[in-house]
Amino acid sequence: MLVFAVIVIIGLALVYLHDVRQTQHTILRNFPVLGHVRYFAETWGEYMRQYQYLPDWAERPFNRMERSWVYRSAKGVSNLISFGSEAVPSFVFRNATFPILDEEKKAYPGKQIGIAEGPGACRQPYLAQSFFNISGMSYGALSHAAVSSLSRGAKMGGVYMSTGEGGLSRFHLEGDADIVMQIGTAKYGVRDADGNLSDDRLREIAALPQVKMFEVKLAQGAKPGKGGILPGNKVTQEIAAIRGIPVGMPSISPNRHKDIGNLQELGEFIAHVREITGKPVGVKFVLGDPGFLDEWFHDCTENPAHCPDYIQIDGGEGGTGAAPESLADYVGLPITQALPYVTAMRYEHGLHKRIRIVASGKLVTPDKVAWALCMGADFISSARGFMFSLGCIQAMKCGSGRCPTGVTSVDPKLIKGLDPADKAVRVARYAQKMREEVEIIAHSCGLTDASFFAPKHVTEIERGVAGFRTTSA
Repeated sequence: MLVFAVIVIIGLALVYLHDVRQTQHTILRNFPVLGHVRYFAETWGEYMRQYQYLPDWAERPFNRMERSWVYRSAKGVSNLISFGSEAVPSFVFRNATFPILDEEKKAYPGKQIGIAEGPGACRQPYLAQSFFNISGMSYGALSHAAVSSLSRGAKMGGVYMSTGEGGLSRFHLEGDADIVMQIGTAKYGVRDADGNLSDDRLREIAALPQVKMFEVKLAQGAKPGKGGILPGNKVTQEIAAIRGIPVGMPSISPNRHKDIGNLQELGEFIAHVREITGKPVGVKFVLGDPGFLDEWFHDCTENPAHCPDYIQIDGGEGGTGAAPESLADYVGLPITQALPYVTAMRYEHGLHKRIRIVASGKLVTPDKVAWALCMGADFISSARGFMFSLGCIQAMKCGSGRCPTGVTSVDPKLIKGLDPADKAVRVARYAQKMREEVEIIAHSCGLTDASFFAPKHVTEIERGVAGFRTTSA
């Protein structure tokens, strides 16, 4: 027995040393030996689920099928499936009888954001090369290692990334990726000592070649009608310096910009930021009152200088690190209802060539991204999809600072487990695989590239008592 015990102890010690030295699996670095239990359960899950009580599509907010697709894509593992589909789709794409051959395929051409001439022109329009990009996640909500990984991965994957409302940090710039500087309601990073918008800070940030656009955040899907919430335990000295707030105190943004209370003020703010920075300016919002959108777009046609260069419409199912449950679950239209309305209204007002649309809200797999492109979105932006590519396991501890994978943690020991060099590659792989499979859907629909998607290429499936019936989306 003594010999057996010694062998077990030596074996466990060797496993421990292996786990803490490797960089590919954050869970094993942060929880050596014990972490293997999780990976064992995950690996054997596909064999045991025929006996278990929870199917693959039962988990929330993202089910196992969705997360597994992201994990496999980020790791470079095959996403091919066997025995047929497990999905119960709410829509399907209309494949062409004669799909596109390999030699007929074309590269995605990219789309320009901002105009160079006329009212509302900017001095430096931006040509966005990828239709799939990284949505706003603030440094502070994410750890420095996570932000660094995203920045490096964005550069490798050819996508842009938004700073989120927490301001621009050195970690955002670390990878030399294209950056969207988000201006939240508290104006972190571009505020003066009194908390007002600082033109000097705008010029300073706009002078950085990595910063390609500015984004005025009115609201986000998980908490429309409420500003950002960063618990005090996550406000470190560095984060406090970037945001211009006290160390250790909760960072709670106003529920709206104090200097933007109507369409006139919104238009003037957009025009002012664009004039100071010389770069495209967008607006991120959640659709609630459709009448607002009609009035806004009408104002854009009447006052072109007030027109945003793009709008990011975030669905009510959007994510965040901390939000009241009542807002996260019950306020704001979901992206499936909001996006078609916004694109139709843009076309009705003749702004489809002027304003680009970015869609976000649980669009983390190729089917949902392709659907959004069919509905008229020019770009899709994802936050949680890229968190999964970093190794997020949906532990639901984002606001606690104790994220076991180090993605949203403030504990140095947990953050140390997340290796930016390894995770950056996974971020890039996820972005590349997303574009690849969306293009596969486009080719199946008879399109040479994803820029030609239109509503006619997708069909909604409505489930009735007597079975299914289809309607054009």
